[in-house]
Amino acid sequence: MPRIFGMQHLGYVLAREGQDEAGVALIRQALASHLGKKGLTGSIALHALARTYAHLRQPEDGLRAVAEAFDLVLETGERQWEFELYRLKGELLLMQQSPDPIQAEACFHQALAIARRQEAKSRELQAAMSLTHLWQQQGKHAEAYELLAPIYGWFTEGFDTADLKDAKALLDELAS
Repeated sequence: MPRIFGMQHLGYVLAREGQDEAGVALIRQALASHLGKKGLTGSIALHALARTYAHLRQPEDGLRAVAEAFDLVLETGERQWEFELYRLKGELLLMQQSPDPIQAEACFHQALAIARRQEAKSRELQAAMSLTHLWQQQGKHAEAYELLAPIYGWFTEGFDTADLKDAKALLDELAS
């Protein structure tokens, strides 16, 4: 199994470094390996594939991978990646030629609800950041600040991590 995870991670890295086709092919190979193993649903590889398509600015392909992953979630009941699938779906919906902010907002709210149910503050922060960015673009600065500030304020350490640095910068933008 570590080999499969390594393949999908390497595929993602290759795609980020400009080797798009090789990266996607490697993730698809990992996906095929996932589906061939008992107990592995493939949702983790589909998540990696969708994330890669998001990075490559190919939202339609990413949305297809997310839809496949949701089918596996329903089929298997494995919900480990459900939060991230909703968040990623929202991001992909906003990347489309004709963005769908209403559906994207619904996805971000769903991701936020899952994170809160799981009591996973880092996931809650990520979902709130996605929703805050959308609201910022829509001119809903006060609502965005009110959502993000208490979540950011919950943290007492880790302020040198990328997520918390980004959250602080966004809060500073919203406050000005």
